[in-house]
This record gives sequence, structure tokens and C-alpha cells, in this order.
Amino acid sequence: MYKSDIKVVDCTVRDGGLMNKWQFDDKFVKGVYTACVEAGVDYMEIGYISSEKSFSRNEVGPWKFCADDDLRRIVGENDTNLKISAMADIGRIDFDDIPPASESLIDMMRVACYAHQTDKAIELAHHCMDKGYEATINLMAVSKVNERDLEEALSDVAQSRVPVFYLVDSFGSMYCETIEHLLKKYISALPDKEIGIHAHNNMQLAMSNTITALMGGATYLDATLLGMGRGAGNCPIEILTAFLKNPKYRLLPLLKVIQEEILPWQQKIDWGYHIPYLVTGALNEHPRSAMSWMDSERKDDFVAFMKEMHDYE
Repeated sequence: MYKSDIKVVDCTVRDGGLMNKWQFDDKFVKGVYTACVEAGVDYMEIGYISSEKSFSRNEVGPWKFCADDDLRRIVGENDTNLKISAMADIGRIDFDDIPPASESLIDMMRVACYAHQTDKAIELAHHCMDKGYEATINLMAVSKVNERDLEEALSDVAQSRVPVFYLVDSFGSMYCETIEHLLKKYISALPDKEIGIHAHNNMQLAMSNTITALMGGATYLDATLLGMGRGAGNCPIEILTAFLKNPKYRLLPLLKVIQEEILPWQQKIDWGYHIPYLVTGALNEHPRSAMSWMDSERKDDFVAFMKEMHDYE
């Protein structure tokens, strides 16, 4: 499946941090960084860039902020081919929180928004680009967006300077047919932009949906080590790497960091395929209710969770 224009984006620390409030120690983050460098991964999304007015460091770890001192402690000057990425959520960061790219180790800012925030996302992405960063817009929860609102958002993005737009299956609710439909819609509306894919694995379809997007023309592929991510997790980067058969990517460094750093976290947090996440995915609902259920003593009572989601009572 060799294609020269593919960019693989590792989101392990950023998306995985949603399961433990980014409370990773330096050894873990350094291990992921080193593996990405050695494996030839194109981008490592090392966390969020957020305003310290919006979150407390007493509650969340450093990778919710990606401060320069924390980044340098992990990557030094990052004198490698790996680019560093961070995600910015609309409403949780101010323009002044973003330093000029010349003063930062971050290469790419990914602006996450909902459909009704598209204009604000474009404004923030343009601000990042004007400061010297690469930028993407990641439109979340598109499975909940009606056609008219989506077409309006795409029209706005088409008129922007932002070069990359992401198809995001936030709830892990999409089948390949939906991915195909949306991808064609995105490419038709945004002919001069690249398309990315960010898939969640609630119904065990993150890998197949990523391949579907790849075959349809997507060039930015998000994935995580052992699928580590919010709720059901994401497309596993080690499977994606094996599938791509691209000589610039190496599998062994990814397996090494999985063995040494990722597996121990499986004893602490329940990401990956579990029935409650299947239920929310099948119902096209946010996984927060399943995450709460998984943290309760009733985590294995699948019937009760299904009935609760359907509000049988």
C-alpha cells in the first residue's frame, strides 16, 4: 500500500491523555517520542495547547498545556525529521497563549471545533499560520451534523487559507460507507486542500475506516500506539504501519515502546474495545456515558447499560 504522500500522525499522548488527564511521566512521553523518531512517523501530537486560565495544573498533567520548558525536557531541540503537533480546542485557548513558531518547538497546530464554531476555528488557524505554524482544522462529531450545516462549514473552510481538513469519527459510529460518502463530499468541496482521517474504535472499525479514507484520497492518517485513546481508542499505529508497507516506516520501534510503556497502562485504564463503548458507538452517542460506566462497579453489566442508554425505565 505504498503511497508517497502519506503523513502518519501519532496521537498517543494527546488522545490517550483523555483517559488519565495527561498524567504521563517524562519516561513515557520520551519513550513515545523516541519510538516515533526511530519508526519514521511524520508527526507526534504531544498534547494540547491550552490556556492556564481554563485548566488547573493541580488537576491535569503538563501535556494539556505543552509549555516550552516541558517540551524541551522531552525533545531537546528536536533535531530530527519528526514534526511536533499540538491540538487547540476552540474556547479553551486565547490567541496570546500561542507563541510565534520561531520561539516554539511545535510545528503544527490542529484546531478542533464543532460545526457551529467553524468560523472561530478558521480565525484561530489563520492566526497560527500567521505566526509561522502549519495548521489543520479538525471538525469533531461530524456524525451529528446535518447536511446543510456541514455544507456551510465546508464552504467556509474552502474560502480559508487552511491547507488540511480532518474527517473525524469522534463517536466511533461510522461505517465504511459513511467514510466514503463524507470523504467524497470533503474532496469535492475542498479540491485544493488535503484531507485527514481520525477514527475511533467503538465498533472495531477504526483501522478499516482509516484504510477506506486512505484509498479514497486522505493523506493525513491519525493513529495511536496499541490504539490508546479516549474510550474505545483509535486506529492502532502498529497495524497501520504494517499495512502501509512504506519503507520509510519501521515497525520494531513501535513494538518496543508498546512493550515497555503502553502495556503497563492497560493495567490502570480501560481504553480499547469494550461493550459499553460499542453501545455508544452503535447509538452515535458521545462515549462519556460509557466511560463513566466503565469506572463503576457495574462495568460488566452490559444489559443494564444498554437499557439505560435506551431509557427503558
